[in-house]
Amino acid sequence: MKKLPRVLIVEDEPAIAELIAVNLRHNGFQPIWSEDGESAQRELDAVLLDVILLDWMLPSQSGLVLARKWRADSRTKPIPILMLTARGDEPDKVAGLDAGADDYITKPFSTQELLARIRAVLRRRAPEQVSDSVTIGDLALDAGTYRVTFQGQPLKVGPTEFKLLHFFMKHSERVHSRSQLLDKVWGDHVFIEERTVDVHVKRLREALGAAGVMVETVRGAGYRLTAQPPALLRA
Repeated sequence: MKKLPRVLIVEDEPAIAELIAVNLRHNGFQPIWSEDGESAQRELDAVLLDVILLDWMLPSQSGLVLARKWRADSRTKPIPILMLTARGDEPDKVAGLDAGADDYITKPFSTQELLARIRAVLRRRAPEQVSDSVTIGDLALDAGTYRVTFQGQPLKVGPTEFKLLHFFMKHSERVHSRSQLLDKVWGDHVFIEERTVDVHVKRLREALGAAGVMVETVRGAGYRLTAQPPALLRA
């Protein structure tokens, strides 16, 4: 018998949680409901789940805090997280993605949209996840230990920026469009806006400091990482 995908619903409003659970059951999923972070953690400790639907506003611990916590744990890190919230502004979306969410859906949402997004994150589980190391010029990244250094000095890079940098370094000197980066770094997902890529490229450059010039904008085409940008050669 085929195992149904298990979906953890972390939502403190019973009416919303029940509505989601009913629709999931009718569409081939096995929903599990938790009303706060503590009960959600107990469920995760008991059995590994396939997807987490995580409400932003929760009692005691917010969805952002929980997303960061679960992304930092090697056991729960691979589980896709879909953030549910009434906050629809772009800064909030970026905050949710930065915390480790794989996707973001704003209330109110349709059942069809929710199901499509769940299926999408299941299709694209862990794109480009490998534990290798790569060096371009003085910039080095170790995916296994989650470290980035430039000229031997450690750099602090956020989780999304780390994945983006890893992809750039594995495919250096090539130009990648925003849609290609969404497919390869975030996964084949049509719901995240292409402008989100620009936000994360900007953050990546800031995190890289002097090495930020290695990430070049190719007007009308996208971005690339190059080992010898003109600005770095002059330094």
